[in-house]
Amino acid sequence: MLEFAPGSHAVAVRNIPGTHAWFSTHFPRRPVLPGVLLLQDMAELASLVCGDDLRHWRLSSVRTMRFRHFVGPGDQVELTVHVTRRTAGSCEVRAEARVEGRTVATARRLVLTAREAS
Repeated sequence: MLEFAPGSHAVAVRNIPGTHAWFSTHFPRRPVLPGVLLLQDMAELASLVCGDDLRHWRLSSVRTMRFRHFVGPGDQVELTVHVTRRTAGSCEVRAEARVEGRTVATARRLVLTAREAS
């Protein structure tokens, strides 16, 4: 993680190795990271920023998710999330993914809901 401010924002990096199995089936001639995996990375980083020891956060909705460019093997993705609103039971964030300074995906609003830890 490059930056981390609980309740505010975070910046993290994910390396995309070419050895993952999904590259052989997700467009074999031009391997592409499935967008849902990029969304999952954004949601996991958001849950860390929103989180505390007493709750687990789960992605409940996504508004205006845009995939602008492909992410492929060997890319290094920089993920950024900013909390835009937080209540007792939910947390909303704005997220962005960049490769070499180029925006590859944005989510205008990810909504996470809280569950009590068991």
